[in-house]
Amino acid sequence: MDFEYSPRTKELQARLQSFMDRHIYPAEARYAAEIEANTRAGKRWTPLQTIEELKPKARAEGLWNLFLPASADGARNTSGDYGAGLSNLEYAPLAEIMGRVLWSSEVFNCSAPDTGNMETIVRYGSAEHKKRWLEPLLRGEIRSAFAMTEPAVASSDATNIESSIRRDGDDYVINGRKWWISGAGDPRCAVYIFMGKTDPDAPKHSQQSMILVPADAPGIKVVRPLQVFGYDDAPHGHCEITFDNVRVPASNILLGEGRGFEIAQGRLGPGRIHHCMRLIGLAERALELMCRRASSRTAFGRTVAEQGVTRERIAEARCKIDMARLLTLKAAWMMDVAGNKTAKAEIAMIKVVAPSMACQVIDWAMQVHGGGGMCEDFPLAYSYAMARTLRFADGPDEVHRNAIAKMELGKYA
Repeated sequence: MDFEYSPRTKELQARLQSFMDRHIYPAEARYAAEIEANTRAGKRWTPLQTIEELKPKARAEGLWNLFLPASADGARNTSGDYGAGLSNLEYAPLAEIMGRVLWSSEVFNCSAPDTGNMETIVRYGSAEHKKRWLEPLLRGEIRSAFAMTEPAVASSDATNIESSIRRDGDDYVINGRKWWISGAGDPRCAVYIFMGKTDPDAPKHSQQSMILVPADAPGIKVVRPLQVFGYDDAPHGHCEITFDNVRVPASNILLGEGRGFEIAQGRLGPGRIHHCMRLIGLAERALELMCRRASSRTAFGRTVAEQGVTRERIAEARCKIDMARLLTLKAAWMMDVAGNKTAKAEIAMIKVVAPSMACQVIDWAMQVHGGGGMCEDFPLAYSYAMARTLRFADGPDEVHRNAIAKMELGKYA
């Protein structure tokens, strides 16, 4: 293994860091003020000008659609048609830089769930799907959502999903209730990738399918935006949605009936790399804030940085961040070299390690900030809320630990 970043990655790192310094960090206060102003004006679910004005600048500097792996469409993507053509290992350190500010990924058209949805359409969509949905997503003209989790069942076991996708002539008719559908609150959300059962009598992992559903199709109702520790994440949102006899063309099915689990595995591997590297960036920033705060505050006759417990936590934070980064880079490297299936243990491990690490590091940073760590004067409280949710997103910790243990025990069977 050689984790030396490629010359292209180093160049993009420098350009991305420069863009963050010149445009993203200076815009954080404006972003918060715009959210507050929109709330007062009753326009909370309006796209933010702070972000929209930065997108053309990022695109002009070649910092656009960096996420899509070079082989996403089955052949090495070097033409630039579907993005920068970076490998997972090349993109990972860029995701870390973007992760330092929770909203910055959207500026570069590299934010979830659009990234996973775009890769899904590239891998499994038809030419018609790519024309109608992928190309506008790549241009940043529309947003998307992924509809899998359901409130009535334990969705950590996706075979529990009850929503139905029933064939009726030239159409499929969709019924179900979904929640925690990230991105569904955005008025620009134009398409859902919906997971449901096409054949409840088929073998357990062949019952589910995925289908593209236009967000304006009759029968879709956004019931409510859900709060995450008091944050509703407007205008992005995490929504509860009902699908009541929603009719879409049969051609909208992805890959074919019964292929939902296959698609999910292809989709989630890269997405987990992105999530984990963004969390590492978030933790790095928390550690930086922790060190600066500890060095500037005095308690009981010496700086907080001179207190033994603070130094111990700073040291532990550095160890945890670097360990999580190395494991994530290993997973990305294995995916590039041998594919998602070969890297499944490493992908599961980073999904456990990175969110827990970020939660711990951010918690320590909040402690050093005292009361300030819990309020909007610093990004830590919001960062903690987001890191904690990622212990559920893409599967809860318990599911991944169980998978890791099975693979480990299998070595000695």
